[in-house]
Amino acid sequence: MFNPNKTIDPYPLMKKFIAYFFAGLLALLCLIGIVFFEKDVPLADLKPLYANEHSKFIPLMGMDVHVRDEGPLTDSIPLVLLHGMSSSLNTWDSVAYFLKDQRRVISVDLPGFGMTGPNPDNVYNFKVYNQFLDSLTARMGINRFVLAGNSMGGAISWNYAVTHPNRLKQLVLIDAAGYPKTKEKGSLGFLIASTPVLNNLLLYFTPKALVRKSLESIYFDQSRVTDEQVTRFHDIVVREGNRAAALEIFKHGFGKPTEKISDVKVPTLILWGDHDFVIDVSNADRFEKDILGSKKVIFPNVGHVPMEEIPQRLAQEIKTFVQP
Repeated sequence: MFNPNKTIDPYPLMKKFIAYFFAGLLALLCLIGIVFFEKDVPLADLKPLYANEHSKFIPLMGMDVHVRDEGPLTDSIPLVLLHGMSSSLNTWDSVAYFLKDQRRVISVDLPGFGMTGPNPDNVYNFKVYNQFLDSLTARMGINRFVLAGNSMGGAISWNYAVTHPNRLKQLVLIDAAGYPKTKEKGSLGFLIASTPVLNNLLLYFTPKALVRKSLESIYFDQSRVTDEQVTRFHDIVVREGNRAAALEIFKHGFGKPTEKISDVKVPTLILWGDHDFVIDVSNADRFEKDILGSKKVIFPNVGHVPMEEIPQRLAQEIKTFVQP
């Protein structure tokens, strides 16, 4: 018989509900993993697709570093181009096309990305990338150069400019990282990669739909995102070891740089898309304020990757800046 005076303990029911919920969530994640699971792709499968006649693979720091060296070799102060997070040297293809008639242009897949792949020491910080740039340019016989970087590559670039000012003639920062984020929404892929526990799933599946959505969020004109680009970004991300390297960076970051942006003394050009939702355009003002004598150009109706949205315009700004 029902006793109205008997107290019912809600906690066993709550515990059962929580247990069922997490069991269901685990089952759903397992199902997603089974459906979308993707193995890492060996480098040998990607070389025929993304290496060309300008590609070199240079043994360096335990890696075979993918480099493209284009334009006149007589150019004694070449341009060295650094890509952003989860990208590759291919992001510079069109910019290099518009520059290489007059300048030597060197683009590189940074350690942890592209066809260079992971650093065997599994360490990714400013010190390592400084060492990498020193080693690469020394191996290529380059004493002095112009360094340009986008996003993460921009952070590596300005940090190198502080620690190695005598190696650089000029610096070009394109939607560069460097300041704490404020109101940026970021891309869907970056949001997932930055979410603890959930980001571990990216080691096992990286659906093209997620890649496309992430690309669309870094472009202003989303119609410029093509199937070919989605396939390229996807293939490069699933290159053997790259997802684990990216996860290492998202989990631990580069650490706080000991150098300050205001310590940059190299002549600097700051280029930014006014509709950058990854690193807000207000950061361009901060760079301009902190780097004395720098020049700033803001591109209207452009997102986080001007070198892919407006390569000819970007190349022209760089060409004008680096003229002797």
